[in-house]
Parts: sequence; C-alpha cells; structure tokens
Amino acid sequence: MKTLFLVGLLALLLLPVATMAQSPFDGTWKEDLSSIQWSAKPDVFLLQNGMYECKTCVPPVNIKADGSDQKVTGDPYSDTLCVKVIDDHNIETTSKKAGKVIGTAKISVSSGGDVLAVNWTDSGEPSGGTQTGSYTEKRVAKGPAGANLISGSWRTDKWNASTDAITWTYKTNGNELAMTAPTGQSYNAKLDGTDAPFKGDPGTTSISVKKLGKDTIEETRKRDGKVINIIKMTVSADGKTMQWTFEDKLQGTTIKGSAKKQ
Repeated sequence: MKTLFLVGLLALLLLPVATMAQSPFDGTWKEDLSSIQWSAKPDVFLLQNGMYECKTCVPPVNIKADGSDQKVTGDPYSDTLCVKVIDDHNIETTSKKAGKVIGTAKISVSSGGDVLAVNWTDSGEPSGGTQTGSYTEKRVAKGPAGANLISGSWRTDKWNASTDAITWTYKTNGNELAMTAPTGQSYNAKLDGTDAPFKGDPGTTSISVKKLGKDTIEETRKRDGKVINIIKMTVSADGKTMQWTFEDKLQGTTIKGSAKKQ
C-alpha cells in the first residue's frame, strides 16, 4: 500500500513537468533560410535627379540623395535616412534614431543590371550587439531611362543573417506562452487571444496568441492597437520542424518558411 501511495504521489508531482514537456513549441528555434518562399510582390525604387524614392516602403520614402541625413516620418525604427550615391551601380544608406546609427546598407547592382545585392547591419537591437546579413533581389522591371541602376522593381531571391537575428525560444507554462530572443525581444502571453505587451521592438507594442490545436498557434502583432502582421506556426509530428506563414498587413505580402528546433 505504501509503495502504491508513493508511486501515485510521484505521478502527481511529475504531472506538471510532463504536461509542459508535451508542448511541441518549447525549445529554441532557428529559421531555415533556404526554405523561405518570398512574396511575389516586388520592391520598387527610384534614384534619379538627386532624389531617392522607395515606393513600396511603409511609410514611403522620398528624400534627397545627397549624402546628408534626411528626415523621415512615420517609421518607428528611425527618424533620419542618409543616401550616398557611389556610382551608377552602388549606393550606401545609413539610418539613425535620435542621432544614433541603427542601420546601414551597402547596395550594389550587378554589371548586367539584373541582380541587386544588399549587405546590411542592424545596431538598433536592445541586446546581442550588431546584427549583420545580406540578401539578393532579381530585377522584374527596369527603371526610367537615365535613372541610377538601382531604380526599378525587384523581387527578393535569397536572404542571410547572423544567428541571433533568426533565433528565438518558446516556453509554455500552463495556458501561457513566453518568447525570448537573443536580440532582446520578449513577451509573455495567454494562449486565448488576450493582448499582452511586446517588449524590445519599437514597431510592435502588443501581441495576442491563440492556440489553434495541439501543434498550431497564431500570433497577431500590433502597433498601437493596429494589426501589423499575423504569424501562423505548426510544429511537425516529430517536433523537429516548424512550418510558418507570415502575413504582413502593412506591406500586403505573405511569405512562408520553416524553422528547426535546436
């Protein structure tokens, strides 16, 4: 009888641990960049007559390209942007907030004019130091005659980034899900769709998370109450892979990909 009692007590003590272990989301995840299916909607740039314009940026950008800091409004991440023209194939940009550099980009167009390559840095994260990465885009439409070769429409092809920028950790506790990232973003939200604060990202102020099944959740991220993106994630039966769909409400785009448990 005593043995049965102890076995029963041990089972009760271990129940919360077993329950948490059953969550397929718990653990550290890393994006599989080779799996990403990018949106067909192109990026559209125009650099001509000393002016730089990003027609598809949110908010749109239209500033002097004279190598000086130009004021931009409506961007939660920066308040000035500097565009320096090197030549017909190369430009450099620097973003600042309150006078501090938060991002740079070196943008080059191939000799044939069909591939745009970007090498970027991001020093505006709360932690983790400066993040770096690169991506390429393929031309889908030319710009007007006489414009810098960056002008035209481009579709993302390949993307790469430092590990901290594409890694995050989930931890469940009953009906709550906590997320932390090496770059300083975090939240702790109930799995019933209730809004919770999102920390470490000036562009995202709150988040709600819904559990749609034992292996699927949906994150709705907001900025000052307005939905900016929705991410739906489903973990595979073996718990090693997560398929995700990212719907960007501001850009009007959807991309898909997967992440691997580390």
